[in-house]
Amino acid sequence: MDSSRKTRCVFYSHDTMGFGHIRRNMLLSQSITAACPEAEILLISGVREAGAFTLPPGADSLILPSWYKTAEGKYRPRALGKKIKPLVKLRAQIIYAAINAFSPDIMIVDNVPRGAMRELDLSLPLLAARKTHLVLGLRDILDEPEAVRQQWLKQDNSAAIGEFYSAIWVYGDKRLYDSGEEYGFDAVVKNKMRFTGYLDATRRLQTPHDNDAVAPVAQPYALCVVGGGQDGFRLAESFISARLPAGMSGMLVTGSMMPEAQRLQLKRLAAIFPEKRIVEFVAEPLKLLRNASRVVAMGGYNTLTEILTFHKTALIVPRVSPRQEQWIRASRLADMGLVDVLHPDSLTPQRLSDWLAQPRHFSDPREKLSFDGLEQVAASVREAVGQARVRESISWH
Repeated sequence: MDSSRKTRCVFYSHDTMGFGHIRRNMLLSQSITAACPEAEILLISGVREAGAFTLPPGADSLILPSWYKTAEGKYRPRALGKKIKPLVKLRAQIIYAAINAFSPDIMIVDNVPRGAMRELDLSLPLLAARKTHLVLGLRDILDEPEAVRQQWLKQDNSAAIGEFYSAIWVYGDKRLYDSGEEYGFDAVVKNKMRFTGYLDATRRLQTPHDNDAVAPVAQPYALCVVGGGQDGFRLAESFISARLPAGMSGMLVTGSMMPEAQRLQLKRLAAIFPEKRIVEFVAEPLKLLRNASRVVAMGGYNTLTEILTFHKTALIVPRVSPRQEQWIRASRLADMGLVDVLHPDSLTPQRLSDWLAQPRHFSDPREKLSFDGLEQVAASVREAVGQARVRESISWH
């Protein structure tokens, strides 16, 4: 690494459901630029809405032609054609060209070691040849153990990690879920794993314009969020139909990926309940979350992390298909006394009405879990950059 050159970092996320990957990577990039102000960061993602998010100084985004995941867990083009293989080839070549030109010192790959549909296989040898410090970033929970073992075996993930990756960052706390043990990872994978702690969403960079699209909400209010919205209609409909306690208003964020027919149906339903409002997409929902009296949500990693960092009173109605990830996470957190959880099979407007009317008190998440993830990641980046420069200095002598 040329000591006079600015540190270059790439975040890759494949993004098929919701905005969790891109929002997590933006928070991480903010932490890195705070620790290394000279750093240049490129975020590679498949989220069309990435241009609406606030990026830290020194960061920019490359948006890939997008795909989505069906209810059966299959990838499909979001717009370009009907066949997935041509889109995989196009995305793989775009990623390769970007990495070749940008030549990152560090690259953090989100969740899938070979990329979705193995679209990183073209780039991994290039990264190895450039001696890029390659990191796999994992959520606290991926899925139920047997499903993860089968998926990792099918995708040959352990071999890719052993050959190409320097480290694995798990953005969680093993007191909630020890993924290395739960998933039976081999010694090579376990030896590269580091639990960073959860990412403190209270430190997310905001601008005065982040909430311009949302008019002030009358307080107190209950907030319902359903991720990107692809499979959030049933929860959204139940929330709109639920009775709110006297004096409370309601806000529903449908997500920009909810089918238009479902969104229109919700708007017609909401016309019956003037105390409730609907917005389609909020790039930065933290202000809405921070000021909410109650939160009803699905159980994605980012949503739960934000609920925990703001110590909100929350009911989680997790997705249970095609993955068990959200159910496992919400159930473990409920067992720790940090949230309430409701299985979607038991979801009704009456159940939501009853929960909204009940007084609820939860333990402080910061007393039970670590939220030092941003500091740990920043320290790891500084360490990796320092080691690379030492190696290069030695090689020149």
